Amino acid sequence: MDMESICFQIITSVGSAKSCFIEAIGYAKKGEFDEARKQITEGDQFFLEGHHAHADLIAQEAGGEPVQMSLILTHAEDQLMSAETARIYALEFIELYEKLSAKGLL
Repeated sequence: MDMESICFQIITSVGSAKSCFIEAIGYAKKGEFDEARKQITEGDQFFLEGHHAHADLIAQEAGGEPVQMSLILTHAEDQLMSAETARIYALEFIELYEKLSAKGLL
């Protein structure tokens, strides 16, 4: 697979993951915690696809075959990190909304 295809695979996968994580927050806000967790699980699967593609590039470089940096690879890595951050925040929001719900504040 060429570099551009790998980058688009990363972008597509982690973009889907980020969407799931954002949806999880919405479900938690409505008190639908089981659905929120399902979205996290689905997002994790998408994220793993992107992570594996990225890890393959790292292994390639570690094996002595340099990876050419480009704007599209930089964008792919940015999206990967953004999705990971969205997951962290989504988990925090779910926990917060659960606590608010338990106190009758949601």
